[in-house]
Amino acid sequence: MFTIGEFAGHGRVSARMLRHYDAIGLLRPARTDPVTGYRFYEAGQLARLNRIIALKDLGFSLQQVTAILDEQVSAAELRGMLRLRRAELAAAVTAAGARLTRVEARLRTIEAEGRMTADDVVVKRIEPVRVAELTGTAASFGPEDVGPVIRPLYDELLRRLTAAGVEPSGPGIAYYEDAPGGGDRITVHAAVVVAAGPLPSHDFAVVDLPGIGQAATVVHRGPMERVLPTAQALARWLDDSPYRSAGYPRELTLESPEDRERWVTELQEPITAE
Repeated sequence: MFTIGEFAGHGRVSARMLRHYDAIGLLRPARTDPVTGYRFYEAGQLARLNRIIALKDLGFSLQQVTAILDEQVSAAELRGMLRLRRAELAAAVTAAGARLTRVEARLRTIEAEGRMTADDVVVKRIEPVRVAELTGTAASFGPEDVGPVIRPLYDELLRRLTAAGVEPSGPGIAYYEDAPGGGDRITVHAAVVVAAGPLPSHDFAVVDLPGIGQAATVVHRGPMERVLPTAQALARWLDDSPYRSAGYPRELTLESPEDRERWVTELQEPITAE
């Protein structure tokens, strides 16, 4: 048998914690000296201790841990419960990371307010172009909804172009429109410029993207998850200009190295004179 100190060392817990587990009936000593009150434990009790710590670290209360262990949950059932809880925690971490990214984007937007000048915006004509594309639907036009849709679309589009032997002849162009049925949903078009015509064998669309008579354009540097400051700066420019927006801006990829911090994207917002 082990003293409480020795058992605590083998279990990598504190003796104080073991005394608390004894007090609430969660992990009783194998023997307690009736004279000194000293607690003694057996090596076999490490299995229960391991389960207690694992369940507690996964967010279960000690009351829940007691109920689980006293119901004689098998090792296989416990593994299943732990895997499920691990998946829930992983999802929570992912959601928290996405929330942090959105907060950082809003902070950057606040910090960038007023920095852009009229010289940063160029009004110009956008010529028509032929593109190969895949489409999807995003819950909203927010970067947090568009990003998870458009990135897989581009990966899949490039894979299909390679399989079809079609080489892009120009940059990527992302463009958007309201999805059928109304609401906040939008149709996302992930496109790249091509010289090829449509063929029945293609598992992607080839379309002629119309030009834009007048577009207010501005260059965004960095990943598109942080496009909000640039997009809102363009909105403020529009509010002070004699123009009004005529649709969603296109996103023309000018540079897209592996380091996404070095991406360069031109926003092209259709405009009309008020």
